[in-house]
Amino acid sequence: MTWAQLIPLAITLSMAGLLLSVALETRFGDLLHLLRRPSLLLRSVLAMNVVMPLFAVALGLAFVQQLEHAVVVSLMAMSLGPVPPILPGKELKAGGPRAYTMGLVFVSAALSIVLVPAMIALLGHVLDKPVQISMGSIARIVATWMLLPLLLGALVRHAAPALAQHVVRPLAIASGALLALACIPVLLQVWPKMLSLLGHFTLVAIIVFTLAGLAIGHLLGGPDPDERTVLALSTCTRHPAVAIAVLHAEPDRASVLAAVLLVLLVGGIATGPYVKWRAGSHAPAGSRHA
Repeated sequence: MTWAQLIPLAITLSMAGLLLSVALETRFGDLLHLLRRPSLLLRSVLAMNVVMPLFAVALGLAFVQQLEHAVVVSLMAMSLGPVPPILPGKELKAGGPRAYTMGLVFVSAALSIVLVPAMIALLGHVLDKPVQISMGSIARIVATWMLLPLLLGALVRHAAPALAQHVVRPLAIASGALLALACIPVLLQVWPKMLSLLGHFTLVAIIVFTLAGLAIGHLLGGPDPDERTVLALSTCTRHPAVAIAVLHAEPDRASVLAAVLLVLLVGGIATGPYVKWRAGSHAPAGSRHA
């Protein structure tokens, strides 16, 4: 196996490991939490899978003359996928209730198998630029690298809680370190391309995209401020692997990869003040939903 094959595999495994480490402290009931709260489920789907993609399309069309094509399509693609594995830990630290945080990860991953291809077909029809992606390609990503770690972690917690508690921290540290190391050569490779995309209104567009996602999720998150935090962060931050899969037919794949990573990095920085604000003002743990 070559380095070109090992590095993406290491990134994928490390992200799955991070998700597994969070799932080791999660109950099966947490994963199914949204099925017991249909109103919150509906608002979550509305924010993540309807309003945010429509805003991304409107933003892309508004900046279509100023932005590189790779940035425009990456913004649209990054509005479609499920919650990324790197986000639940951040949401929990910001005060998000574990049941809703993990339930949203699980449901968004499962629904993305159907909703991502459906939204792509709809947007392609509206924009008169047909793009096709099979449910199978999305299913392979989310089932193997998201649903499986979630279910495995909850199973280990249920069957062997002492073991789960013993391995959760080492697994999280090892996965985080592997992700950081594996990302270094990728960033070094795409860095010149990322810099070339920074001209014009790229940063402005990505920041507007991120802030709009925060606002959409926060407003549709309901009366619980901690649930608002989770939906806000989940609406503006999506799985990069799904976005790259969506853009598989783009001819300039190097620019697409650079643009997706740029959206992820700039978005992560732009959400910093919001996370700090929510972490400092969230409700005490005893008052949050179990």
